[in-house]
Amino acid sequence: MLSGRRLDLLDPSPFDIEVEDIAHGLARVARWNGQTIGEHAFSVAQHSCVVEEIAAHIRPGLEPKWRLAALLHDASEYVIGDMISPFKAALGVSYKDFEARLEHAIHIRFGLPAKAPLEIKKLIKEADKACAFFEATQLAGFTRTEALGFFGKPPAGYDLTIEPLPAPVAQQRYLERYRVLAEAVGLVPAPDAWHTE
Repeated sequence: MLSGRRLDLLDPSPFDIEVEDIAHGLARVARWNGQTIGEHAFSVAQHSCVVEEIAAHIRPGLEPKWRLAALLHDASEYVIGDMISPFKAALGVSYKDFEARLEHAIHIRFGLPAKAPLEIKKLIKEADKACAFFEATQLAGFTRTEALGFFGKPPAGYDLTIEPLPAPVAQQRYLERYRVLAEAVGLVPAPDAWHTE
């Protein structure tokens, strides 16, 4: 990793995971394998920020730790890339086990349970599918009918216009959102705490 960390892919340690590496990698991983319109790819970093926002829309008052889980829901892709679901299924159980080990290490690194509760996983999946609906119809050439068939209806009262960001901007937004949530759950001190009288 650019941070200098060495991550054992077969036995990932939470101690070798840094948010800066995640943000850098995800900002450079394209959703839809880059098969989208526009000057810039729609990055997994930007997608993750939107999913966190949608999860909070679906469940107002969502605890910051679960909003952080939503932001980190695709964090493993900083190492393994964004693979389309049918291909993941074709690779089978060993791929899913590998992905799960990495996700568990990431969760532990950021103070979350290794496995999120089922209701949180379902909420994040719903938000993920809603984001995919907007991506599909605005960036990936799907008709509304096609997108409804694959992803279902987005949540009532939520609308989104996607403008894919350049990688450095997506990276910065991801880190900014992480810092707000990390502060809210007590992973990092509030900026005021850094100053002494």
